Order: sequence, then C-alpha cells, then structure tokens
Amino acid sequence: MPHREHIDRGQDSEAQGDRSADSASTDKVRGRRRAPAARRLRRTRALLSSTPVRVGAVAAVTCCLGAVVFVESRAATTPPDSTPTNLLADRAASAERQPASRATERAPAPTPSATPTTTPSATPTARPMAARTKVARVSKKPSRPTPVAGLTQAQMDNAHTVVQVGQKMEIPRRGLVVAIATAMQESNLYNLASGVLPESLNHPNQGVGYDHDSVGLFQQRPSSGWGTVADLMRPAYAAEQFYAALLQIPGWHEMSVAAAAQAVQISAFPDAYAQHEERAGTVVGALLT
Repeated sequence: MPHREHIDRGQDSEAQGDRSADSASTDKVRGRRRAPAARRLRRTRALLSSTPVRVGAVAAVTCCLGAVVFVESRAATTPPDSTPTNLLADRAASAERQPASRATERAPAPTPSATPTTTPSATPTARPMAARTKVARVSKKPSRPTPVAGLTQAQMDNAHTVVQVGQKMEIPRRGLVVAIATAMQESNLYNLASGVLPESLNHPNQGVGYDHDSVGLFQQRPSSGWGTVADLMRPAYAAEQFYAALLQIPGWHEMSVAAAAQAVQISAFPDAYAQHEERAGTVVGALLT
C-alpha cells in the first residue's frame, strides 16, 4: 500500500505540473494578445488628443445641437392646428365683430377727371326758385303739331289754330271737321291775301288769291260783312267767324259735312266740300290726341 500511495502522489504531482504548464502557456498567449490592444488604445488616445480631431468633434456636436434647436423652434412656432376649417372660422368671427356697410344712403361716386387737381371742387348751390319756374314754363310750351294727311307744316299750324278756337267755343268734334274741310276747299289751308284788295298784302300771308275780295283761310269777303281786311287776315278771327255762322244754322250737327259747310259758305260748288271730309277727320283726330 505504501508503494501505491507513492504512485498516486506521483501522478498528482505530474497532473499539477501539467496544469502549471498549461497556465503558463495561457498567460503567454494572453500577454501576446494584450500587447497589440494596449498599443491601439495608446494610439487612439494620442489621436483624440490632437487639435484637428478635437476641433472636428466640437463642430459636429455644435451642428447636432443646432439641428435640435431648429426642429424645436419650428415645433414651437407652428400652430398645432392650422387647417382651412379653423381659418374660415376665424374669418367668420372677425366679420361678426365688424359692422356691415349696408347703409341705404351712399355718397355718389366721384367723377373721374382727365387731369387730377389738388384744389377741392366748389359745392353747387341751389338754383333759385325763379329760375326753376322759368324752366318749367318753357318746358310746358306746346310744340308745333306734326303734319298728317299730306299737309305741310304751315297747313298743319293753321289747322291747329282752327281746332283750338273751336275748342274754346266748345264746338263738338263734328263742327271741327266741318271747319277743316271748308278751309281745305276754300284756301287749301293757307292764309291767302287777295290780289283784288292791295290792303290785304300788307298783312302776313301765305299766298295770293283772286276770287273777288275773298281773303284768309275761309275766303271770307269784307264786302259781305264778315269783318275788316285786317281781322279776316288773322286765322284765329276768321275761324271764330266761321263757327259763329255755323252755330246759327238750325240742325247743322245733323247735316252732312258738305251740307253744313255749304250752309255757311253759300258756294257755287256745294258738293266740293265732301271730298275733304276723310282728310279733315284725320287732321282733327291728330290734333285732339
């Protein structure tokens, strides 16, 4: 047994020797591996301690901080909700706070001028009452009637005078037609003087006739008691004399136009007045409207 114990101890010592050798070899390997790593660490520290590297690192850090600040500032200034709906709502609220310009009285728009002026224009003054009255009177002045039925302006003016006189004397429309038809036949509605009466040429006239001493629109004779030459040369007086004679005819308004005219004129051609009845009615209708 002693011998065996000796053997076991020997084996144990050999095992311990092997482990010591292995440990030493491992330390050698680890030492060889640590040497290059230490050299790299020293190189890295030397590189970081150089000035260019430190400046570049500082610049990189500064840029990163600046980007962070810019993003945060954009986030702070950008409204959380800038949708079109909120924008329209803000405008509507602003419009409700401001009064609407919908007054019924508005100032007239200024008239643009060709050359701008710096002096204010004078305020127009109210027109005097007398001037306004004068303008009103002028505007109410009757204009000359428009000719109808183939008449000239002079003929239409004479017919207008005959109708106006008849209206003043309250002559009915049929009497007006009788008077116009008579003047058409006797003088063609012109105020004629007489070549037999030189005196008639001294008065305003529109032509000369030669039927005895007959003058004017109705060719009335001074020698028959119709009036003076001066009076009969006035169309209004001549028309008044004709109507006065017509009213003296009993039942004249029941007669034909030609018969009523002949009853007043006592002409050598009693049927000649009938041809003017239609045109005379047209003229009277135009002057009464």
